[in-house]
Amino acid sequence: MSDKKNLLEEFPPVPTEKWEAKITVDLKGADYDKRLVWKTIEGFNVKPYYRSENLANLEYLNQLPGEFPFLRGKKVDRNDWFIRQDIQVDDAAEANKKALEILQKGVTSLGFVISKKADVDAAFLEKLLGGICLSAVEINFSCGKRIIELVPLFTAYVKKQGFDPASITGSFSLDPLGHLVRKGSPYFDDKQMILQAEKKTIETLRAYPNMRAITIHGSYFSNAGSSIVQSLAFSLAMGAEYMVQLTDAGLKANEIACKLKFNFAVSANYFMEIAKFRAARLLWAKIVESFDANCKEAMNIHAETIKWNMTVYDSYVNVLRSTTETMSAALGGVDSMTVLPFNIAYEKQTDFSERIARNSQIILQEEAYFNGIADPAAGSYYIETLSDAIATEAWKLFLEVQTHGGFIAAFSEGFVQKQINEVAQKRENAIATRREILLGTNQYPNFNELCQKEILDMTCGCPCHNDNKTELALRQFRGAQAFEELRQKTDKAKQRPVVFMLNLGNVAMRKARATFSCNFFACAGFEVLDNNGFKTTEEGLKAAVDAKADIIVLCSSDDDYATLAPEAFEKLAGNTIFVVAGDPACKPDLESKGIKNFISIKSNVLETLKYYQKEILEPRTKSKDK
Repeated sequence: MSDKKNLLEEFPPVPTEKWEAKITVDLKGADYDKRLVWKTIEGFNVKPYYRSENLANLEYLNQLPGEFPFLRGKKVDRNDWFIRQDIQVDDAAEANKKALEILQKGVTSLGFVISKKADVDAAFLEKLLGGICLSAVEINFSCGKRIIELVPLFTAYVKKQGFDPASITGSFSLDPLGHLVRKGSPYFDDKQMILQAEKKTIETLRAYPNMRAITIHGSYFSNAGSSIVQSLAFSLAMGAEYMVQLTDAGLKANEIACKLKFNFAVSANYFMEIAKFRAARLLWAKIVESFDANCKEAMNIHAETIKWNMTVYDSYVNVLRSTTETMSAALGGVDSMTVLPFNIAYEKQTDFSERIARNSQIILQEEAYFNGIADPAAGSYYIETLSDAIATEAWKLFLEVQTHGGFIAAFSEGFVQKQINEVAQKRENAIATRREILLGTNQYPNFNELCQKEILDMTCGCPCHNDNKTELALRQFRGAQAFEELRQKTDKAKQRPVVFMLNLGNVAMRKARATFSCNFFACAGFEVLDNNGFKTTEEGLKAAVDAKADIIVLCSSDDDYATLAPEAFEKLAGNTIFVVAGDPACKPDLESKGIKNFISIKSNVLETLKYYQKEILEPRTKSKDK
């Protein structure tokens, strides 16, 4: 038998300096930072690659899963999480029937969202929870400030049914600060009254070690267009605010910390989201420790797929988005998760959409085995570095909130809103210019889709309550809304604008530019007519006129534009909107001849389409009115 040989000995380690030298050669003079460094909206840059040396100073990497400060999670050997499905409760009996049904379909966590019109009393609770083994499923309640009434009713029900309080896991969504964020006003005018409600709720649940009393909704920041760092920092600030208030009221730090739950939205930024959950546990552990050095309570995290990037058009793409989001949350080690149905942005969820949402989690657990290991991301140079970068930036912002006097003071003076709105505006601009892609909405739309759906609330994109808001309220919305409003206006028009591709000259260039232009105009719901090309300008223009085109887009090469564009523009004589696809070097010369419409990758797609829609539809509306 031959001696064993270590094959790695034949490949000596390559120092970073050599890699960088090779990259510089391959760039051929191009700017390294512009080409390879990702400048994120989170406040830090991401390099094209990372190595073990980048982790040299990260001391907490020596801790194992289950060990303080819990960056690697609080689970020791597995990564199981609760699969939650929320149920809208208008009628207790109907909600109970649905709960019992979905528990047979893989759900391990129930979220009862109790409507305002439901009468919350002992009889209501008995109907709602009848037949549910509370010790075998996570149980969660949301009903605004009426949680204060629900908690003692729940503990009385548990006692009556003979369940061991220690065996029950779940949460109540008492969240006065979240109400302040969404509505711009507190639960009650009397601050002392709010504090007493929080304290009493925690005290009532003392015998329930696995029931959380207060929920911190970081999802409100994410669904307002915040960055990941902002969502994390402001959520931590809310948690710290509760800790300060309640310790001042006489409760101990460990008693408070074990009653707080964090609800985060998870976006499609795959690796960044994995890192966010890891950083969140690290920072929260440090915050709790600052209140009591002996308190080693880990953050309890519920993740929910984000509403912000959901779309009404081509809505099945929402399934793809939520799938990557679910994977991020699972790999990030969350405690429970809700996958929102793909159609929630425009209608009440159906049995089909709820089934798809449930199954995305079930598949990850039962078929992909994402729950088989405690910290799947451990050791990844990239994710470990991202975790540290997010923690660093979130901590800076958290401390800045504290300099304003804590979360309530910072929010009341508009600091939180200003920070988030600035990032949200950048993200909206990125969508308008396609630097951030919403597939099926601002890129590669379904050309033939017509919106027949009733949008229940275009402000936040879901059928939630938006009444009684003040100016302080943080706006909840979806990134796709501006494009959807544009396209809906087209869909409502009696006649869709027709855009004709005038393909001439160089075959490769005209095909590429026609494809770009078709996608460009289809984002507004315009009817686009492509073709294989024409031999002459006259032939193409005749076909465009016969098609009753409202817009004619010349698609060719930059070299051909110098002669083809003036020729076509002159023959049209201003009777139809004439557009040149591209940003040719001869553009100034073409503009001097009266050609003013150009579309390219530099265009603001949204504003450009608004302009053309107005140019076409407004004259038609005026003509119809006459």
